[in-house]
Amino acid sequence: MATLYENDVNPALILDRKVAVLGFGAQGRAHALNLKESGVDVVVGLRDGSASAAACRHAGVSARPIADAVSSADVVMMLVPDEAQAGVHAVVVDPLLRPGSALLFAHGYNVHFDLIHPRADLDVLMVAPLGIGDQVRERYADGGGVPALLAVHHDATGDAAAIGASYAWANGHARAGIIETSFRDETETDLFAEQVVLCGGLTHLISNAFDTLVDAGYPEELAYFSCLHEVKLIADLIYRRGIAGMRESISSTAEYGDYTRGPRVIGAGSRLAMSEILNEIRNGSFSHELAGEFRDGMPVLKKGRAAARGHKIEQVGARLRDTMVGFQPGKDED
Repeated sequence: MATLYENDVNPALILDRKVAVLGFGAQGRAHALNLKESGVDVVVGLRDGSASAAACRHAGVSARPIADAVSSADVVMMLVPDEAQAGVHAVVVDPLLRPGSALLFAHGYNVHFDLIHPRADLDVLMVAPLGIGDQVRERYADGGGVPALLAVHHDATGDAAAIGASYAWANGHARAGIIETSFRDETETDLFAEQVVLCGGLTHLISNAFDTLVDAGYPEELAYFSCLHEVKLIADLIYRRGIAGMRESISSTAEYGDYTRGPRVIGAGSRLAMSEILNEIRNGSFSHELAGEFRDGMPVLKKGRAAARGHKIEQVGARLRDTMVGFQPGKDED
Protein backbone atom coordinates (compact mmCIF):
# COMPACT_ATOMS: atom_id res chain seq x y z
CA MET A 1 0.00 0.00 0.00
CA ALA A 2 1.57 3.26 -1.15
CA THR A 3 1.53 6.25 1.20
CA LEU A 4 1.61 9.86 -0.02
CA TYR A 5 2.84 12.91 1.86
CA GLU A 6 2.86 16.65 1.17
CA ASN A 7 5.71 16.51 -1.35
CA ASP A 8 3.78 13.90 -3.36
CA VAL A 9 0.67 16.05 -3.84
CA ASN A 10 -0.25 18.89 -6.21
CA PRO A 11 -2.30 21.38 -4.13
CA ALA A 12 -3.27 23.38 -7.23
CA LEU A 13 -5.68 20.65 -8.32
CA ILE A 14 -8.05 21.37 -5.44
CA LEU A 15 -7.23 25.08 -5.16
CA ASP A 16 -8.37 25.56 -8.77
CA ARG A 17 -11.73 23.89 -8.14
CA LYS A 18 -14.93 24.80 -6.34
CA VAL A 19 -15.81 22.25 -3.65
CA ALA A 20 -19.22 21.48 -2.18
CA VAL A 21 -19.27 19.62 1.14
CA LEU A 22 -22.71 18.08 1.65
CA GLY A 23 -23.61 18.01 5.33
CA PHE A 24 -22.28 19.83 8.38
CA GLY A 25 -22.00 17.09 10.98
CA ALA A 26 -18.73 16.31 12.72
CA GLN A 27 -16.93 15.32 9.51
CA GLY A 28 -18.65 17.97 7.38
CA ARG A 29 -17.68 20.74 9.75
CA ALA A 30 -14.07 19.53 9.91
CA HIS A 31 -13.71 19.21 6.14
CA ALA A 32 -15.35 22.56 5.38
CA LEU A 33 -13.24 24.50 7.89
CA ASN A 34 -9.99 22.73 7.00
CA LEU A 35 -10.50 23.23 3.26
CA LYS A 36 -11.42 26.89 3.77
CA GLU A 37 -8.28 27.51 5.83
CA SER A 38 -6.21 25.75 3.16
CA GLY A 39 -7.42 28.30 0.61
CA VAL A 40 -10.06 26.18 -1.12
CA ASP A 41 -13.24 27.76 -2.49
CA VAL A 42 -15.69 25.69 -0.45
CA VAL A 43 -19.42 25.84 0.17
CA VAL A 44 -21.53 23.64 2.46
CA GLY A 45 -24.66 22.11 0.98
CA LEU A 46 -27.59 21.84 3.39
CA ARG A 47 -31.19 20.69 3.05
CA ASP A 48 -33.85 23.39 3.28
CA GLY A 49 -34.50 24.40 6.86
CA SER A 50 -31.41 22.64 8.20
CA ALA A 51 -30.54 23.51 11.78
CA SER A 52 -26.88 23.52 10.70
CA ALA A 53 -27.30 26.78 8.77
CA ALA A 54 -26.74 28.82 11.92
CA ALA A 55 -23.67 26.73 12.80
CA CYS A 56 -22.21 27.41 9.35
CA ARG A 57 -22.74 31.14 9.74
CA HIS A 58 -21.16 31.07 13.19
CA ALA A 59 -18.15 29.17 11.80
CA GLY A 60 -17.78 31.62 8.92
CA VAL A 61 -18.48 29.03 6.23
CA SER A 62 -20.72 29.70 3.24
CA ALA A 63 -23.84 27.52 3.15
CA ARG A 64 -26.35 27.05 0.34
CA PRO A 65 -29.16 24.64 -0.51
CA ILE A 66 -27.78 21.27 -1.64
CA ALA A 67 -28.98 21.71 -5.21
CA ASP A 68 -27.28 25.09 -5.56
CA ALA A 69 -24.08 23.84 -3.97
CA VAL A 70 -23.88 20.79 -6.26
CA SER A 71 -24.71 22.62 -9.49
CA SER A 72 -21.94 25.16 -8.91
CA ALA A 73 -19.24 22.70 -7.83
CA ASP A 74 -16.39 20.88 -9.56
CA VAL A 75 -15.92 18.56 -6.56
CA VAL A 76 -18.67 17.21 -4.29
CA MET A 77 -17.89 15.47 -1.00
CA MET A 78 -20.79 13.35 0.31
CA LEU A 79 -20.86 13.75 4.08
CA VAL A 80 -24.54 13.32 4.78
CA PRO A 81 -25.33 10.17 6.83
CA ASP A 82 -24.84 6.84 5.05
CA GLU A 83 -28.56 6.08 5.08
CA ALA A 84 -29.38 9.42 3.39
CA GLN A 85 -26.72 9.34 0.69
CA ALA A 86 -28.55 7.26 -1.90
CA GLY A 87 -31.56 9.57 -1.80
CA VAL A 88 -29.45 12.74 -2.00
CA HIS A 89 -27.48 11.27 -4.88
CA ALA A 90 -30.55 10.24 -6.85
CA VAL A 91 -32.50 13.47 -6.37
CA VAL A 92 -29.75 16.10 -6.46
CA VAL A 93 -26.22 14.93 -7.24
CA ASP A 94 -26.88 12.65 -10.21
CA PRO A 95 -28.96 15.16 -12.20
CA LEU A 96 -27.05 18.34 -11.27
CA LEU A 97 -23.33 17.54 -10.98
CA ARG A 98 -21.55 18.78 -14.10
CA PRO A 99 -19.86 16.25 -16.44
CA GLY A 100 -16.18 15.74 -15.67
CA SER A 101 -16.60 16.68 -12.02
CA ALA A 102 -15.41 14.62 -9.07
CA LEU A 103 -17.71 12.85 -6.62
CA LEU A 104 -16.02 12.01 -3.32
CA PHE A 105 -17.02 9.84 -0.38
CA ALA A 106 -15.51 9.51 3.09
CA HIS A 107 -16.68 5.89 3.35
CA GLY A 108 -17.12 3.38 0.55
CA TYR A 109 -20.32 1.77 1.87
CA ASN A 110 -22.92 3.05 -0.60
CA VAL A 111 -20.78 2.62 -3.69
CA HIS A 112 -19.33 -0.75 -2.73
CA PHE A 113 -22.74 -2.25 -1.97
CA ASP A 114 -24.30 -0.80 -5.14
CA LEU A 115 -26.68 1.53 -3.33
CA ILE A 116 -25.30 4.40 -5.41
CA HIS A 117 -24.43 4.11 -9.10
CA PRO A 118 -22.46 7.23 -10.10
CA ARG A 119 -22.48 8.44 -13.69
CA ALA A 120 -19.70 7.23 -15.99
CA ASP A 121 -18.57 10.77 -16.81
CA LEU A 122 -17.55 11.48 -13.19
CA ASP A 123 -14.40 10.80 -11.25
CA VAL A 124 -15.57 8.74 -8.27
CA LEU A 125 -13.19 8.44 -5.36
CA MET A 126 -12.88 8.20 -1.62
CA VAL A 127 -10.94 10.20 0.95
CA ALA A 128 -11.61 8.47 4.27
CA PRO A 129 -10.10 10.12 7.37
CA LEU A 130 -8.76 7.63 9.90
CA GLY A 131 -10.29 9.56 12.77
CA ILE A 132 -13.55 11.09 13.92
CA GLY A 133 -14.50 14.57 12.77
CA ASP A 134 -13.34 16.32 15.93
CA GLN A 135 -9.89 14.75 15.58
CA VAL A 136 -9.68 15.73 11.91
CA ARG A 137 -10.36 19.33 12.85
CA GLU A 138 -8.25 19.47 16.02
CA ARG A 139 -5.16 17.90 14.44
CA TYR A 140 -5.39 20.26 11.47
CA ALA A 141 -5.79 23.33 13.70
CA ASP A 142 -2.75 22.23 15.69
CA GLY A 143 -0.66 22.07 12.52
CA GLY A 144 -0.84 18.31 12.08
CA GLY A 145 -3.34 15.91 10.62
CA VAL A 146 -4.79 12.42 10.81
CA PRO A 147 -3.97 9.82 8.16
CA ALA A 148 -6.54 9.09 5.47
CA LEU A 149 -7.34 6.38 2.96
CA LEU A 150 -7.52 7.22 -0.75
CA ALA A 151 -9.32 5.04 -3.29
CA VAL A 152 -10.53 5.46 -6.87
CA HIS A 153 -13.73 3.76 -7.98
CA HIS A 154 -13.90 5.34 -11.45
CA ASP A 155 -11.35 7.53 -13.24
CA ALA A 156 -13.20 9.44 -15.94
CA THR A 157 -10.67 12.26 -16.41
CA GLY A 158 -7.40 10.45 -15.77
CA ASP A 159 -6.76 12.71 -12.77
CA ALA A 160 -9.01 11.11 -10.16
CA ALA A 161 -6.26 9.89 -7.85
CA ALA A 162 -4.38 13.19 -8.05
CA ILE A 163 -7.54 15.18 -7.33
CA GLY A 164 -8.30 12.96 -4.35
CA ALA A 165 -4.78 13.39 -3.00
CA SER A 166 -5.08 17.15 -3.43
CA TYR A 167 -8.37 17.18 -1.53
CA ALA A 168 -6.75 15.09 1.21
CA TRP A 169 -3.88 17.59 1.36
CA ALA A 170 -6.34 20.45 1.92
CA ASN A 171 -7.93 18.49 4.78
CA GLY A 172 -4.57 18.01 6.46
CA HIS A 173 -4.07 14.33 5.71
CA ALA A 174 -0.84 14.68 3.73
CA ARG A 175 0.82 15.84 6.95
CA ALA A 176 0.22 12.38 8.44
CA GLY A 177 0.00 10.16 5.37
CA ILE A 178 -2.48 9.37 2.58
CA ILE A 179 -2.72 5.60 2.16
CA GLU A 180 -3.88 4.19 -1.17
CA THR A 181 -6.48 1.42 -0.96
CA SER A 182 -9.77 0.32 -2.58
CA PHE A 183 -13.45 0.96 -1.85
CA ARG A 184 -13.88 -2.74 -1.08
CA ASP A 185 -11.03 -3.01 1.41
CA GLU A 186 -11.93 0.22 3.23
CA THR A 187 -15.61 -0.64 3.51
CA GLU A 188 -15.25 -4.24 4.64
CA THR A 189 -12.45 -3.66 7.13
CA ASP A 190 -14.20 -0.59 8.56
CA LEU A 191 -17.47 -2.45 9.13
CA PHE A 192 -15.65 -5.43 10.60
CA ALA A 193 -13.65 -3.29 13.03
CA GLU A 194 -16.76 -1.38 14.13
CA GLN A 195 -18.74 -4.54 14.79
CA VAL A 196 -16.05 -6.75 16.30
CA VAL A 197 -13.72 -4.36 18.14
CA LEU A 198 -14.38 -0.63 18.29
CA CYS A 199 -18.12 -0.57 18.95
CA GLY A 200 -19.83 -3.93 19.19
CA GLY A 201 -16.99 -5.90 20.73
CA LEU A 202 -15.75 -3.27 23.14
CA THR A 203 -19.10 -2.05 24.44
CA HIS A 204 -20.47 -5.53 25.06
CA LEU A 205 -17.21 -6.62 26.72
CA ILE A 206 -17.36 -3.63 29.08
CA SER A 207 -21.05 -4.03 29.91
CA ASN A 208 -20.83 -7.75 30.52
CA ALA A 209 -17.74 -7.39 32.70
CA PHE A 210 -19.45 -4.64 34.73
CA ASP A 211 -22.55 -6.82 35.20
CA THR A 212 -20.43 -9.80 36.26
CA LEU A 213 -18.79 -7.83 39.05
CA VAL A 214 -21.99 -6.13 40.24
CA ASP A 215 -23.94 -9.41 40.19
CA ALA A 216 -21.18 -10.96 42.30
CA GLY A 217 -21.70 -8.31 44.95
CA TYR A 218 -18.91 -5.84 44.24
CA PRO A 219 -19.60 -2.08 44.53
CA GLU A 220 -20.85 -0.67 41.23
CA GLU A 221 -18.41 2.24 41.51
CA LEU A 222 -15.45 -0.14 41.57
CA ALA A 223 -16.93 -2.11 38.69
CA TYR A 224 -17.26 1.09 36.67
CA PHE A 225 -13.69 2.21 37.28
CA SER A 226 -12.23 -1.24 36.68
CA CYS A 227 -14.18 -2.13 33.54
CA LEU A 228 -14.86 1.21 31.81
CA HIS A 229 -12.87 4.14 33.16
CA GLU A 230 -9.50 2.42 32.85
CA VAL A 231 -10.13 1.39 29.24
CA LYS A 232 -8.85 4.80 28.15
CA LEU A 233 -5.58 4.30 30.01
CA ILE A 234 -4.91 1.01 28.22
CA ALA A 235 -6.14 2.34 24.87
CA ASP A 236 -3.76 5.30 25.14
CA LEU A 237 -0.85 2.96 25.88
CA ILE A 238 -1.71 0.75 22.90
CA TYR A 239 -2.08 3.82 20.68
CA ARG A 240 1.36 5.12 21.63
CA ARG A 241 3.34 1.91 22.08
CA GLY A 242 1.45 -0.94 20.42
CA ILE A 243 0.13 -4.06 22.15
CA ALA A 244 3.58 -5.40 23.06
CA GLY A 245 4.63 -2.00 24.39
CA MET A 246 1.47 -1.76 26.47
CA ARG A 247 2.12 -5.16 27.99
CA GLU A 248 5.65 -4.12 28.88
CA SER A 249 4.29 -0.99 30.60
CA ILE A 250 1.85 -2.71 32.98
CA SER A 251 2.49 -4.85 36.03
CA SER A 252 3.72 -8.42 35.68
CA THR A 253 0.51 -9.54 37.36
CA ALA A 254 -1.64 -7.79 34.75
CA GLU A 255 0.59 -9.05 31.92
CA TYR A 256 0.38 -12.65 33.14
CA GLY A 257 -3.41 -12.37 33.37
CA ASP A 258 -3.44 -11.02 29.82
CA TYR A 259 -1.60 -14.04 28.40
CA THR A 260 -3.43 -16.70 30.41
CA ARG A 261 -7.01 -15.38 30.78
CA GLY A 262 -7.48 -13.25 27.70
CA PRO A 263 -7.72 -16.24 25.34
CA ARG A 264 -10.50 -17.70 27.51
CA VAL A 265 -12.63 -14.63 26.83
CA ILE A 266 -11.59 -14.13 23.20
CA GLY A 267 -10.99 -17.70 22.14
CA ALA A 268 -12.03 -20.15 19.45
CA GLY A 269 -15.72 -19.28 19.77
CA SER A 270 -15.01 -15.58 19.36
CA ARG A 271 -12.80 -16.22 16.34
CA LEU A 272 -15.56 -18.28 14.76
CA ALA A 273 -18.05 -15.48 15.36
CA MET A 274 -15.60 -12.99 13.84
CA SER A 275 -15.30 -15.12 10.70
CA GLU A 276 -19.08 -15.35 10.44
CA ILE A 277 -19.47 -11.59 10.85
CA LEU A 278 -16.82 -10.91 8.20
CA ASN A 279 -18.61 -13.27 5.80
CA GLU A 280 -21.91 -11.44 6.40
CA ILE A 281 -20.20 -8.18 5.50
CA ARG A 282 -18.52 -9.55 2.39
CA ASN A 283 -21.54 -11.34 0.95
CA GLY A 284 -23.80 -8.32 1.40
CA SER A 285 -26.18 -9.83 3.94
CA PHE A 286 -25.32 -7.17 6.55
CA SER A 287 -25.99 -4.40 4.02
CA HIS A 288 -29.34 -6.00 3.12
CA GLU A 289 -30.22 -6.36 6.80
CA LEU A 290 -29.30 -2.72 7.50
CA ALA A 291 -31.41 -1.48 4.59
CA GLY A 292 -34.38 -3.29 6.11
CA GLU A 293 -33.65 -1.67 9.48
CA PHE A 294 -33.84 1.83 7.98
CA ARG A 295 -36.87 0.94 5.88
CA ASP A 296 -38.72 -0.27 8.98
CA GLY A 297 -38.04 2.89 11.00
CA MET A 298 -34.90 1.72 12.86
CA PRO A 299 -36.53 -0.51 15.50
CA VAL A 300 -33.29 -2.23 16.52
CA LEU A 301 -31.44 1.06 16.86
CA LYS A 302 -34.21 2.61 18.94
CA LYS A 303 -34.48 -0.43 21.21
CA GLY A 304 -30.71 -0.59 21.61
CA ARG A 305 -30.41 3.10 22.48
CA ALA A 306 -33.16 2.81 25.09
CA ALA A 307 -31.56 -0.27 26.64
CA ALA A 308 -28.13 1.35 26.72
CA ARG A 309 -29.45 4.48 28.41
CA GLY A 310 -31.26 2.37 30.97
CA HIS A 311 -28.24 0.24 31.90
CA LYS A 312 -26.85 0.81 35.39
CA ILE A 313 -23.37 1.49 34.03
CA GLU A 314 -24.72 4.69 32.47
CA GLN A 315 -26.28 5.87 35.71
CA VAL A 316 -23.14 5.08 37.70
CA GLY A 317 -20.89 6.63 35.07
CA ALA A 318 -22.85 9.89 34.90
CA ARG A 319 -22.72 10.22 38.67
CA LEU A 320 -19.01 9.48 38.93
CA ARG A 321 -17.98 11.69 36.03
CA ASP A 322 -19.71 14.63 37.68
CA THR A 323 -17.57 14.13 40.79
CA MET A 324 -14.23 13.86 38.97
CA VAL A 325 -13.21 17.52 38.91
CA GLY A 326 -10.55 18.18 36.30
CA PHE A 327 -10.99 14.82 34.58
CA GLN A 328 -11.05 15.22 30.79
CA PRO A 329 -11.99 11.87 29.22
CA GLY A 330 -11.47 13.12 25.69
CA LYS A 331 -7.93 14.45 26.21
CA ASP A 332 -4.97 12.20 25.44
CA GLU A 333 -2.48 11.84 28.24
CA ASP A 334 1.26 11.90 27.70
